[in-house]
Amino acid sequence: MPTSKEFETVEVSTDLLIVGAGFGACGAATEAAYWAKKNGLKVVMVDKAATDRSGAVAMGLSAINQYVGVKDGENTVEDYVRYVRQDLMGISREDLVYNIARHVDSTVHLFEKWGLKIWTDENGKYVHEGRWQLMINGESYKIIIAEAAKNALADAGGELYERVFIVGPLMDGNKCVGAVGFSTRENQFYVFKAKAVIVAAGGAVHVFRPRSVGEGFGRSWYPPFNSGTSAYFTLQAGAEMTCQEVRFIPVRFKDGYGPVGAWFLLFKSRAISAEGGEYMEVRKEELNNWAPYGLAKPIPANLRNYLGMLDTDAGLGPLYMETDEAIRNLAEAYKDDPKAFKKKMKELESEAWEDFLDMTISQAILWAGLNVKPEEKHSEIAACEPYFIGSHSGASGAWVSGPEDLDTPYKWGYANMTTVDGLFAAGDGSGASSHKFSSGSHAEGRIAGKSAIKYILEKGAEPNVDAAQVEAWKSAILAPFDLYEAHKDETTDPEINTNYIMPRQFLHRLQKIMDEYAGGVTAAFKTSKANLERGLELMAILKEDSDKQAATDLHDLMRVWENIQRIWIAESHIRTMLFREETRWPGYYFRADKPKMDEKNWKCFANCRYDRNSGEWEMMKRDIWNIPGV
Repeated sequence: MPTSKEFETVEVSTDLLIVGAGFGACGAATEAAYWAKKNGLKVVMVDKAATDRSGAVAMGLSAINQYVGVKDGENTVEDYVRYVRQDLMGISREDLVYNIARHVDSTVHLFEKWGLKIWTDENGKYVHEGRWQLMINGESYKIIIAEAAKNALADAGGELYERVFIVGPLMDGNKCVGAVGFSTRENQFYVFKAKAVIVAAGGAVHVFRPRSVGEGFGRSWYPPFNSGTSAYFTLQAGAEMTCQEVRFIPVRFKDGYGPVGAWFLLFKSRAISAEGGEYMEVRKEELNNWAPYGLAKPIPANLRNYLGMLDTDAGLGPLYMETDEAIRNLAEAYKDDPKAFKKKMKELESEAWEDFLDMTISQAILWAGLNVKPEEKHSEIAACEPYFIGSHSGASGAWVSGPEDLDTPYKWGYANMTTVDGLFAAGDGSGASSHKFSSGSHAEGRIAGKSAIKYILEKGAEPNVDAAQVEAWKSAILAPFDLYEAHKDETTDPEINTNYIMPRQFLHRLQKIMDEYAGGVTAAFKTSKANLERGLELMAILKEDSDKQAATDLHDLMRVWENIQRIWIAESHIRTMLFREETRWPGYYFRADKPKMDEKNWKCFANCRYDRNSGEWEMMKRDIWNIPGV
């Protein structure tokens, strides 16, 4: 095993540093490289994975979930703003949503130009899964987008660093001047110096104990390798964060985490209880209690979850997706022609399996293992464990400056710049701008990329990097090796030691705290002031042990720092749930001691900021602003 003394320090200087390689980062790289080439600037992108299969779309995707369709007159950008406002129960940064929505169609058209196969009908029109969704052949979706980003970087003379795990920021006062990390393949410590930094390194999974434990541990809906690098980076930089209380809990096919969107939207399937009741109909009166959001269309995702949870609480579970009924209904038009009926059934069966093979292969394997034929029997669905993302139906992330041409009150710098000078965020890294998904994250990355280049041209100075700060990071990052080496021979089993804890053991402790006190699966997503305060007590003890984690190799070291990133997301989550004294998103979490929505006092953003100098947290409200006339 290596020791800290064996690590070479590698320094990289650039104008713009992009952290991450998912859709947001690839969008930033593609756009920034274009403007950098025109102005003689250098762009560097760095990620702990390989760009071709990095991020939330690593396995592929069977639909583009944000396409407004402005050129066809299908919808307006204002329609999309209203949609997001409704789904997030009134809590959204409408300036950011608007900015993404007005650019996302051009991004989708780029995807098609680059080779992505978007389904079209006999008239050449895009095939919609739902109002905002397009069906695609998406098993190579990420590879196509990655290729465009890599080509753009190469054409502009930029650089790509893969298998380098970025841990945290380098700061010069309130200015971000780079980042530090380490190679997950070689004994190298990396120092990146930059005039501006874009962080788009994804959200966080495995903060909570997952439903899949034991031999299934590691399986999740959101990519298991996403540890919250974006939020950790911005928190450590001292950036203001927003919506850290908003976790996303999707309903998915149970245990395999297969998505249900195509079944609801394309196949028009029903979700039912074990007794056959369709909970969205049986319990629709409950929606009156969550007016005005429960009475408008579409019904927010968290409220759809909530109605299903009421069935489960009433002993009516498990819940099922009526896949067989949906397929039969779609084939019904061909029932008088046995040959045509058989052909249509085969076609629908193929589409059902392809939906998973494009994006969630584990679900297809599970169906096969459980003898599930979707055309013959229904399949179980369940609410997943919580995830932290700013791109789907979640909202957590950095508080960023709005677009320059909109008269928005949320504006203090360049578009998508955080409250830290020179630090930009996009994708899962930026908050309160939900429902950008893959295409919108790419579009937001492009916005941030262009904005960051403009910042560099107008304000960018050579980074002032403090050598002592670099050495402090290096010492802290590599300490787990030396800790293990110093004490590993003191016990017969080196994984059981009074002087250190191994990464997996630490992760289980974190997940247990979050699950039981912060409203995880085993707590039925319920928590309270007392539970949250107890969770903070236990979190403080866990944080004390965070520098007692040991590593035997580079893989262990990566797990150590993934854990540390997760505990910061966890703490910001607990603190913000404690701060927001209401239940606004039943179905995502319940404040059992504050069971109702409080529009008068809490129709606002709940924001937080960590002061790295004092070690104190600041909690604050920010006003909701609606675009006039929308």
